[in-house]
Amino acid sequence: MIGRLRWFLGRLISPARALAPGSTAVPDAEETSVSDANSADVWLVVGLGNPGPSYAGHRHNVGHLVVDELARRMGSGFRAHKSGRAEVVEGRLGAPGTAAPRVVLAKSRSYMNESGGPIKALVTFYKVPAERIVAIHDELDIDFGTLRVKKGGGDNGHNGLKSMRSSLGTGDFHRVRAGIGRPPGRQDVADFVLSNYSAKERKELPFQVDTAADAVESLIADGLEKTQQRFNS
Repeated sequence: MIGRLRWFLGRLISPARALAPGSTAVPDAEETSVSDANSADVWLVVGLGNPGPSYAGHRHNVGHLVVDELARRMGSGFRAHKSGRAEVVEGRLGAPGTAAPRVVLAKSRSYMNESGGPIKALVTFYKVPAERIVAIHDELDIDFGTLRVKKGGGDNGHNGLKSMRSSLGTGDFHRVRAGIGRPPGRQDVADFVLSNYSAKERKELPFQVDTAADAVESLIADGLEKTQQRFNS
């Protein structure tokens, strides 16, 4: 846990360099391997957020932090996809020796409100049906430190979800909703989501990210109902 916490804190400070322990940095221009990319069992797990180091510690970028943790578990670092509009990690997510399904982790290189286009390009490339898409995002209406898992629904004012639903033509994908809570007092919502976590929250954030990553693994391995029973408490 100490090693994971150090890696996590390093990710907040220098996201472009903090790859999984033991992994090798990959130049942005390098394309991903597409061998076996169109496997019938592929899942696309998207971490919603804004690109670049200036946004890395914001509440709006918790989706990026969760897919970074999943990439760490897979022992891989993100690479530029051939579309040039997203970064991905391809592999299998699950216990060694199990028949784990193929997973593509993804982060759009576009800003949050334009993330649907790059995600649509990945959906088309990997031939992923909506029911095998997982979007990880921040949620104002859930208290910080907790999360909820669901399938389908509206965007609840979240620009990343709104862009995804518009580009995909459906909202019938899974969501792992990491709670950030409502802003205190009269603070503007946009300012709140585009600001760093408080010092107190940063101490708890690695645990929330770890739990959200567990929820993604559970969703893929065990399905929605069992995952909701475990995590929607």
